[in-house]
Amino acid sequence: MRLQAKHVQPVVMAGIMAFLMTAFVTWLNLGFRPDFVSRWLKAFVTAWPLASLAAFVAGPVAPGITLAILRAAERLR
Repeated sequence: MRLQAKHVQPVVMAGIMAFLMTAFVTWLNLGFRPDFVSRWLKAFVTAWPLASLAAFVAGPVAPGITLAILRAAERLR
């Protein structure tokens, strides 16, 4: 099987989102403690695989949900 963008893109996007979100949530919960970076990296390493799985699951479903929201919003106008 040849590696394709549809396989790499969700992993990259999940990595970026997990990186930013774990940094923010770690800071929110702990502040900038001396062990902030090690705790953040532990959270990130745990979150990235889960976020990648979620991206693969949500990817095919998200366009349909988006369309349903847009249609409902249009009916409310």
